[in-house]
Amino acid sequence: MTDILDSLETRDPEQRERDLMARLPQLVARAQAAPGWAGILHGVKAADITSRAALAHLPVTRKSDLKDLQAKAMPFGGLTSTPARELRHLFMSPGPIFDPEGRGQDWWRFARPMAALGLRAGHVVQNCFSYHFTPAAFMVEGGAARLGCAVIPAGTGQTEMQVQAMAELKPDAYVGTPSFLKIIIEKAREMQADIGSVQRALVGAEALPPSLRKWLQDNGVPHVLQMYGSADIGNIAYETQTGGEVNPGMILDEDLILEIVRPGTGDPLPEGEVGEVVITSFNPDYPLIRFGTGDMSAVMSGISRCGRTNTRIKGWMGRADQTTKVRAMFVHPSQVAEVARRHPQIRKARLVVTGEMANDMMTLHCEVDDRDAVTESTIVDTIREVTKLRGEVKLVARGSLPNDGKVIEDARKYE
Repeated sequence: MTDILDSLETRDPEQRERDLMARLPQLVARAQAAPGWAGILHGVKAADITSRAALAHLPVTRKSDLKDLQAKAMPFGGLTSTPARELRHLFMSPGPIFDPEGRGQDWWRFARPMAALGLRAGHVVQNCFSYHFTPAAFMVEGGAARLGCAVIPAGTGQTEMQVQAMAELKPDAYVGTPSFLKIIIEKAREMQADIGSVQRALVGAEALPPSLRKWLQDNGVPHVLQMYGSADIGNIAYETQTGGEVNPGMILDEDLILEIVRPGTGDPLPEGEVGEVVITSFNPDYPLIRFGTGDMSAVMSGISRCGRTNTRIKGWMGRADQTTKVRAMFVHPSQVAEVARRHPQIRKARLVVTGEMANDMMTLHCEVDDRDAVTESTIVDTIREVTKLRGEVKLVARGSLPNDGKVIEDARKYE
């Protein structure tokens, strides 16, 4: 299969798991050498972290924590194991949140999604991610360098120049946001320019609805794949194709451990359940241990028909931070989880906020196996104790609540 980057992608799944778990103690030890992780992982014996069960006992450090951590220890919150002045790039994303890039080859592991698109040495890529302050364009640069692709550093904006570059330099592929590719195609039509050399597109940083993918395919770009990543981690997962058709789901990168946890907690969920994406990254400069991305997804069963054997996820399915203000007080997913934890009979819980503004009502929908074994009034008391707000309880049968990862649903009328 010409789109396979290396043998890691086709490993026996059990061998991959053994390899990752064997690397965990060294990763934790390396992280603990950084002052920020030393505090977060205080008291943890790195040699004991050799399984997913052991990993699940470590705290989740969420992306939403980075701004405060970094403010206390600029620029990276003490989470990097390489000094800032020895890095290749120091990035600043809105917030601001600062992200590092080390000097290793393909530091963001971007060659895998590019290879899955069929890119190889000798291909030319028009890179339309921004080169300004943020790392996306440099992720592409690293992957292209590993593969041997030439790069047109087009960046964002300047649509007429984008079309001119495509028409004159004839790149084989576009990398950037899907919406900007649509704008470029429409501008090319307006300019009566031939950009037909662009037969492939790797898109990310925003949603790719099926209608937009089809529009791009119908308008001259038959091979359109999307990848999912972040400024902290780089490539997380990517789409593949077989016989020109996109395969279901996204393939997890080889240097990551993925957990899907219940929002507001660090509790791993079983396959198929929607929850927050938590990543452990084997990055020598920026080790991340149970890093909560704030994104929602779910693990898919089975192996992709493309031949890659790693875990598949459903892609981006929304944000995990469902914090909601009720009667002038914030209610957090972690509070819902705490209520459920205090009542073991609750298999799954979802707080639904209804009513109209200034007349909010909270109802905790609880999946239980035996309604007669549950005292609703005790759960009501716990809701008040944990949230400082009054809430009702509705008991439902197991499997009744939607599998969408929502812990708090805001169903109020705002009109």
